[in-house]
Amino acid sequence: MENIHNTFREQGLVRPRDGRVFAGVIAGLGRRLGIDPWPARLLFVLVLLVLPGCQLLVYPILWLLMPRETSPVAPSMQPHQPPTT
Repeated sequence: MENIHNTFREQGLVRPRDGRVFAGVIAGLGRRLGIDPWPARLLFVLVLLVLPGCQLLVYPILWLLMPRETSPVAPSMQPHQPPTT
């Protein structure tokens, strides 16, 4: 299980300490994709309405596989954001 946690951690898939509502899975996925937690949650609910059921199976699996964030994320570890002008 530790190998899986390390792999997820290297990919930037961690459950954050802040911004979590239930377990932090959607907030972690949103952070990895470069979107805020609330739009990510809204997208999760919309997908749940279109494809009912599969997310309810995937969420607990990701909860087990995604490690908790151990320390605040350094700017170099955050997903790449395009420069703003």
